[in-house]
Amino acid sequence: MGVIGFASVAALAIFIERMWSLQRHRIVPARFVHLVRDQLTRGRVDEARSLCSSNDSSIAVILHAGLRHVGGTRALIREAMQDRGRREAAELERFTGALGSIATIAPLLGLLGTITGMIKTFQRVNETVAQTGDVSPGALASGIWEALVTTAAGLAVAIPAFLAYRFVIARVDRLVLDLEEVSLDMVDLMIEPAKSTSGDEDDA
Repeated sequence: MGVIGFASVAALAIFIERMWSLQRHRIVPARFVHLVRDQLTRGRVDEARSLCSSNDSSIAVILHAGLRHVGGTRALIREAMQDRGRREAAELERFTGALGSIATIAPLLGLLGTITGMIKTFQRVNETVAQTGDVSPGALASGIWEALVTTAAGLAVAIPAFLAYRFVIARVDRLVLDLEEVSLDMVDLMIEPAKSTSGDEDDA
């Protein structure tokens, strides 16, 4: 029961931490994206880089990776952003594996507690029979009831933990999709300033 109780606290702590960290305005802040898009539309690459450097959101890190290669090919820019995006996606999934593990292990811990409790119960019954030649059905039922409590506790932890795990995974998937959409949308804008600059140099 102690281990199951610890698992429930850990699951709750992980879920709260993930919900706090996976807020959309922390990962893909709409105002920041609008500002960067505006700067790139105006051809102000340095200003866009400055915005990304001063922002700690995931999309800022990804866009900054792409902005390092302004003037390169579309493939080069996309590869740089995708490489950084995979790392950011892995960061978004932090602790979700632990939450899934708790959902899997909790009922097994409950079952283990029930089995060990039943073993102890029947050991006591055997000792009682050896000493008195009789056994109280009430004592037997009480021991079995106490042993089954651990199974119920394990399931009570596992079910919410599994639901929390699926909820977190779904949120991560949505955020990763948002990151991909914004990143792909920005690729053309990163190429345009380079083309404009090249054109100006040719005219000169």
